Amino acid sequence: MKLSIIIPCFNEEKTIAKIVAKVAMFKTLEKEIIIVDDCSNDSSREIIEEISKNNNEVQFIFQTTNKGKGSAIRKGFEKASGDIFLIQDADLEYDPADYDELIQPFLDTDADVVYGSRFLGGKYVRLHFFWHYVANKILTLITNIVTNLNMTDMETGYKLFKSDAIKSLDLKEKSFGIEPEMTVKLAKKKYIFYEVPISYSGRSYDEGKKIGLKDAFIAIYCIIKYKYFD
Repeated sequence: MKLSIIIPCFNEEKTIAKIVAKVAMFKTLEKEIIIVDDCSNDSSREIIEEISKNNNEVQFIFQTTNKGKGSAIRKGFEKASGDIFLIQDADLEYDPADYDELIQPFLDTDADVVYGSRFLGGKYVRLHFFWHYVANKILTLITNIVTNLNMTDMETGYKLFKSDAIKSLDLKEKSFGIEPEMTVKLAKKKYIFYEVPISYSGRSYDEGKKIGLKDAFIAIYCIIKYKYFD
């Protein structure tokens, strides 16, 4: 079994080398690391090129225009060749030390999809942004209503899929809207979901956090759109 780790990156010069070093420590499965740089205007690209020289597991794609996280993820999926796809943000909010727990349902159960939940009790969770927490709970509730699932964290950064499950979807979103799009479309196809507790060290906007209130409204739009009109 092979794990494809897709890392969308935009202006993460402070963290990209550190996160790849953490990902490289995972040895349980054969793996490939696919970094998709979404036309960064800092030194991320140069750092990624240097990383790839020193690690033959690392591949990269450089987008020529900034198209959004969803576009970067879709490009990574196209290039990936593993049996399981894992999305890893390029910052340090999510800890690759959780990989073994995240892949376990694929090894032991009938899981097609595994989400890492920040609300099930990981090793540690940084207390941060009450209104982000409320928005996430609302988005997760709406998603559960339309999918009849009982997930706790739809907007989690850790989403893992069997390759044939995610490749069965015609994904369209270019922005953060890809998160609810994937979730709703996979649920409509009756794929089997599991959740696993994860740790989380959320960063502030001063530290580079990018998602905001506008993205919450986009997510609601996408939940309704892909449930009832696509």
